[in-house]
Amino acid sequence: MIEFYLNGRHRQLASVDPNLTVLEWLRTEARLTGTKEGCASGDCGACTVAIGTLDSSTDSERLRYDSVNSCIALVGSLHGKHLITVDGLQSEPAHPVQKEMVECHGAQCGFCTPGIIMSLFALHTESRARGKTVDDAALMESLGGNLCRCTGYRPIVEAGRKAAVQEWQPAEGTEQKSTPAEIDLRGPAWLQNPAMIAQLKQVQNNPVTVAAENGRRYDAPITLAQLRQLRAEFPQARLVAGGTDLSLEITQFLRDLDHVISVNNIPELQEIREQQDGLYLGAAASYRAAEHALASRWPHFHTMLERLGSKQIRNRGTVGGNIGNASPIGDMPPALIALGAELELDGVDGVRRLPLQEFFHDYKKTDLRPNEFIRGVWIPASLSDEQLLIYKISKRLDDDISAVLGAFWLKLDGAIVEDCRLAFGGMAAIPKRAANAEAALRGQPWNLSSVARAVGALAEDFSPMSDVRASAEYRQQVAGNLIRRALLDSARSDFKPVKHHTDNNHKPLMVNEYA
Repeated sequence: MIEFYLNGRHRQLASVDPNLTVLEWLRTEARLTGTKEGCASGDCGACTVAIGTLDSSTDSERLRYDSVNSCIALVGSLHGKHLITVDGLQSEPAHPVQKEMVECHGAQCGFCTPGIIMSLFALHTESRARGKTVDDAALMESLGGNLCRCTGYRPIVEAGRKAAVQEWQPAEGTEQKSTPAEIDLRGPAWLQNPAMIAQLKQVQNNPVTVAAENGRRYDAPITLAQLRQLRAEFPQARLVAGGTDLSLEITQFLRDLDHVISVNNIPELQEIREQQDGLYLGAAASYRAAEHALASRWPHFHTMLERLGSKQIRNRGTVGGNIGNASPIGDMPPALIALGAELELDGVDGVRRLPLQEFFHDYKKTDLRPNEFIRGVWIPASLSDEQLLIYKISKRLDDDISAVLGAFWLKLDGAIVEDCRLAFGGMAAIPKRAANAEAALRGQPWNLSSVARAVGALAEDFSPMSDVRASAEYRQQVAGNLIRRALLDSARSDFKPVKHHTDNNHKPLMVNEYA
């Protein structure tokens, strides 16, 4: 049984096809058509909804609301969650986001407007709940996954600025309903209703197994033992975490998956463990959840993760999923390989570890055995004489796939390269280190002459292909240029990676500035 809340109302689904997306369910079965389909691939944001998840950082006494692309979220992922759609915001007085979008003329055709509303709603809700500052960087990040086809972004951004400092209060004289099915949509109590939270806490303790009339099956275990058993019994079943890639097989390639096993409800796979000697990330830890731990140790992760998809994707996509997908243009594997990360694999035969770089054999072929799953990744801590530099090259700055990604770990003894790992994505059929370029640098001065020799050695390491994102010649040239850029950046004592969404034309907005 899949059990969740929809706009404050309790819902149960006893039978569901594992291929059914949240968007399709909303429009065809729930008959809530405010949410729109634009691309069905998680790129345009027209389908954005907000999903409330029990917040483990506060002992699950509140829900954290994230923006999500409903077109690539499977309906099974709603178990134990609170789904909010634009239809649920129909109330008086209007939510500040709705009010300012109207007053700032932020919509013309209106097709993309529901998704924009929900992205700003999630930003507004979470910033107020946590008492955080909403500045232009946060605002632009929240809108980075929403395309507008006709209005233009200036009035939308202005609406977001104004809404970010507004209060959302119940209408005068109204009271919160006590029955979950009758929750008033006007005030904050609707979002954090204690009865709803208590029910969702109970629901999360239940594993899920549902089957459709056509025999297809969806499982969501809650323990590692349950996952091991399912993996051993059904080795052909597809594992899913955030679904930001697997769901494209359904929506873009029109494939039907017979059996899907979700790993999202297993606490050990959500674990993020910071230790003095390194960092452990569970396979189902999202990019959003892992960002602080990664960027606090290796600052270049700030800018890299900011450009890994949109905020909707980062809220759902997982570290383990990006590794298990084995894409040659995945952004996380090159960075983790450069850091010397080890992958932890689990199964009925026990747990084993191997260097991440050995996990990838060939295009979409890995070392994962039929009854295994990725449990997590261990990243050793860097010392003071070590540094990591990451550069992503893509056709557009936001929400785009890499043409080339270079990740460079350097251990310097003064001006000498004592050791290095140069890892690239987009240069081969797998994420791969540049062994010859590394050899050209080890033991040599970290200067232009040594870098020139390393750049020349790249021709021995890679024979990239041409595709819609870049030609082979471009990839080869830009890979060398990234090593040159690493030299220039590392030589600057004042160099710090910055978030590219910062807008110096507007001062930061405080959420209570005009309260």
